[in-house]
Amino acid sequence: MDSGQLIGIIVGIVVVLAILVVAIMFNRKRKVAADRSRAAEMREQAKADEFGAREREAKAVHAEADAQQAELEAERLRQEARGGQEEAESVRSRAQEQLRKADEMDPDVVGAERGDDARETTNDEELRRDGGAREHGVIDGSPQDPGVDHPRDGRPRNL
Repeated sequence: MDSGQLIGIIVGIVVVLAILVVAIMFNRKRKVAADRSRAAEMREQAKADEFGAREREAKAVHAEADAQQAELEAERLRQEARGGQEEAESVRSRAQEQLRKADEMDPDVVGAERGDDARETTNDEELRRDGGAREHGVIDGSPQDPGVDHPRDGRPRNL
């Protein structure tokens, strides 16, 4: 091998090494640019995700506020219902008291109907209740003779 060939081989190796170094540097620059581009995309995506998260968080806060408002409204309605029930019970109590007083004042109401435990009734009270119909022989609006069997039209059967 002579010195010209040796110099050619060395120059060839240096050129190949230079090309490799340039290719590696170019790939590295391209990789760095791609990494920067990917990092920028990731930052944009992170910003979009952060915005979405804030939006969801705002919706969640709004939904929580709506739920609290609904709970307050439900509690208000429960209180109104309780008040209505109490008022209805009060009205019912007053009405029952008024009926009881009316029964106490009414001479036609029997003691048991008044809520008294005494169930004693006199003949006058029985007469008052049935309008004296039994005493006068009137049943179902037609006069009756206690010893005679009469049909409903009031005429004797044998006639």
